[in-house]
Amino acid sequence: MLQKRKHFDAKEIFSIPNLMGYFRILLIPVFCYLFFTEDTREDYLIAACIVLISTITDFLDGWVARRFHMITELGKFVDPLADKLTHAALAICLAFRYPLMLLIVGIMVIKEGFMAVMGMIKLKKGKKLDGAKWFGKVCTAALFLMMCILLLFPSIPRAAADGLIMGCAAIQLFTLVMYIPVFQKM
Repeated sequence: MLQKRKHFDAKEIFSIPNLMGYFRILLIPVFCYLFFTEDTREDYLIAACIVLISTITDFLDGWVARRFHMITELGKFVDPLADKLTHAALAICLAFRYPLMLLIVGIMVIKEGFMAVMGMIKLKKGKKLDGAKWFGKVCTAALFLMMCILLLFPSIPRAAADGLIMGCAAIQLFTLVMYIPVFQKM
């Protein structure tokens, strides 16, 4: 039976990887503000740099946690939360420029909702998904790459942008379908 943890100690709350996760969450409103108030190409690139800083911090927090044995239960929650919130914010912001991005937002809600509900159901039965699967990592990488392209090249032709968005939507749907048997086997 799983034991419920009532609190996290200060060492866990303030571990370097967890601080990087909090930092990534704090970067979200900064990016959104810069994205919506940009006047020049340089302003737009500054917003893209914020995303780059968030991405580098995402890679570093996992590396630091593993390398220095700082993996914590709180970190296992904060890191994916920061990922999901960042991706959702980027997708919503980009939807103002590329309306087809709403398809990505919708699929994200369905996919992440499914993962959360199934995760809670399985957790109540004492089972837990053992990390992201390869197709989940491919999905995240494709989503991030597509959004970075749209951020870095704001004058990309609409047909090319829509093609990238549709390709990413297909990968997201594939990933959702691939996770269904994973949860069934659990």
